[in-house]
Amino acid sequence: MATGAVSPMAAKQAERLKEDGNNCFKKERFGAAIDAYTEAITLSPKVPVYWTNRALCHMKRKDWTRVEEDCRKAIQLDHDSVKAHYMLGLALLQKEEYADGVKALQRALDFGRGANPTGYMVEEIWEELSKAKYMEWELLSAGRSWELNSLKETCVAALNQQRALDMSRTEESSEEDYSSHTDQLKALDRVFEKAAEEDKPTEVPGYLCCNITLEIFRDPVISPSGVTYERAAILEHINKVGKFDPITREELDPSNLVPNLAIKEAVAAYLEKHVWAYKTGC
Repeated sequence: MATGAVSPMAAKQAERLKEDGNNCFKKERFGAAIDAYTEAITLSPKVPVYWTNRALCHMKRKDWTRVEEDCRKAIQLDHDSVKAHYMLGLALLQKEEYADGVKALQRALDFGRGANPTGYMVEEIWEELSKAKYMEWELLSAGRSWELNSLKETCVAALNQQRALDMSRTEESSEEDYSSHTDQLKALDRVFEKAAEEDKPTEVPGYLCCNITLEIFRDPVISPSGVTYERAAILEHINKVGKFDPITREELDPSNLVPNLAIKEAVAAYLEKHVWAYKTGC
């Protein structure tokens, strides 16, 4: 047997231990489940699902350090593991490592869409990614707002100081001087209002929103009639209501839906610039 290879007997025992762990997990006996998965890992350490299963138990116990450790090991064994990237992202967010957490969640979403676009995990990952990006934006936005306000206060104080100095040098203050000072303050207000515009939520353009969910597109697909829908929403309509386009009423089969890459890229570009749209929607 090659060095590091697992014997068939050990592999079989490891699978039994995994099933024991699964049963314990269902009963919310997370400590016992961890023990079972740990034994499975000892017998067969190169099976990524043992690591992600144990990470899930650690997550239930909010032991985020161990979640991160197990997920990183699982990713070493299977770089495309949706669950590993997902839980790693959550663990990093708990450590307030927002940028890395967002990256991990984005990878989980990309891999999830590739493996099963309509799976429950894709929706779950999107929700967590949206919250994480909004949280990251909120922190950055608060910092930018504080900096702008501080700078504005400094500028206003400088203008007022100059106004006071000018008045001290003359016996009388003319209406023209007062008007000039007022105009300078108003111009300053306009400059700072313009600087703060990008951090102010507005209405999302309609073409970036699904007519069914009334939310910004996540995974847009286009029907033969030329209407774009959110993939999960239109598939649910087809399955529950009928095989027809809800707007044009034309016959529609799931196999006829094609990813709308142009809209997907437009949404990505819009969200990159207006991160608040992850939360506010359409």
